Amino acid sequence: MASSNYDDSYRMLLHDPSLEMTGKDVPGLEAAAPAIAPGTRVNVTFLGNEDLRMRVSAAAAVRAHGFVPVAHISARRLSSQGELDEFLGALAREASADEVFAVAGDPAEPMGPYEDALALIESGAFQRHGVKHVSISGYPEGHPEISDELLWSALERKTAALEAAGLSGAILTQFGFDVDAVLRWLEAVRARGIRTPVRIGVPGPAGIKRLLSYARRFGVGSSAGIVQKYGFSLTNLLGTAGPDRFVGELGSRLEPETHGSVQLHFYTFGGVQATAEWIRKFTAKAGAR
Repeated sequence: MASSNYDDSYRMLLHDPSLEMTGKDVPGLEAAAPAIAPGTRVNVTFLGNEDLRMRVSAAAAVRAHGFVPVAHISARRLSSQGELDEFLGALAREASADEVFAVAGDPAEPMGPYEDALALIESGAFQRHGVKHVSISGYPEGHPEISDELLWSALERKTAALEAAGLSGAILTQFGFDVDAVLRWLEAVRARGIRTPVRIGVPGPAGIKRLLSYARRFGVGSSAGIVQKYGFSLTNLLGTAGPDRFVGELGSRLEPETHGSVQLHFYTFGGVQATAEWIRKFTAKAGAR
């Protein structure tokens, strides 16, 4: 890649990264706020052990600190249309419902009328409550319980449904350790005619044991060769690891004309503050190249 193209792709990748937190992470957000750029998107998860009030309060805290809350909506955890309307209405009143992340969620069977993210998009609820931008999920390394064929079909149907609904969107991916897998997946996305911007999921700095436990939980590839390339060894589980190598290699190999619009989304397994500090230091170092 020519130097100018490399610089362009690297700037695109590092521009406006997003973060993720849970409803319980408000103290961590407050501590990290000075290290987070104003206007940063902060996703608030939809966990089964957190209620509506906790999720809305966390989104309101994100907004109060000058960031953009992106509430997760877990389709299969919603017991009724009324619960969805209540959640979106509360977000609109107290935080912001402009941007959400729609996902099927963990339960094997829906607790209510919504089977998946597509059902949420097609329900009309987002438009009723003023949602303008909807992120959807992507899986560069596949999903342990869903075939690749079904994943591709779902992605195509969701992006088409967003366009039909007049909603802008982005694809937010599961985290991974393998740049090769990410680039192959991006090429396949664009080959299918999907031009939707993508945010590649990246684990923020965290303890190696914790990273591997999340990798096993979400079915992310963690073979010895991949994790060694990422920056740690399965035979030495002490200490922490950051995504320096992963982000550096991804930035150096991205080609906007092939891979389209690509940015980063950080999973804060090691804490919001540690991730925010890593982003600030890494981007400063990259800018000084």
